[in-house]
Amino acid sequence: MSDFTKEQIEVPGATVPFFTYKDGETQIYEFDTSKCGPPEPMVNAMAGLKFIDDSNKRLVMINHKKPMGLLAKVENNYKISDEELPDGRVKLVFSYKDGASEVANLSDTHCEG
Repeated sequence: MSDFTKEQIEVPGATVPFFTYKDGETQIYEFDTSKCGPPEPMVNAMAGLKFIDDSNKRLVMINHKKPMGLLAKVENNYKISDEELPDGRVKLVFSYKDGASEVANLSDTHCEG
């Protein structure tokens, strides 16, 4: 059974609120940078990706558009799915990629655009 009761958590380095909840056995970490400009989406995503250290965890990012600089930086280290929301924002879901997520450089928050 899913428990979508969201609890706000402290995330070092984050500039927006983060929430966590369970979806079955999966722990979800979620944040919304849709009202933020660069480099905040990148900074917050890198902070949140530090939680994704096994296959039962996901990071959900809501953004005003697809963050191409972020995706280019982490696409080899995480499985990433995206969907356009009815209001035009984008929802990205980052999942653990065995053998690759462990070696992601999450300290590089420089945004290329």
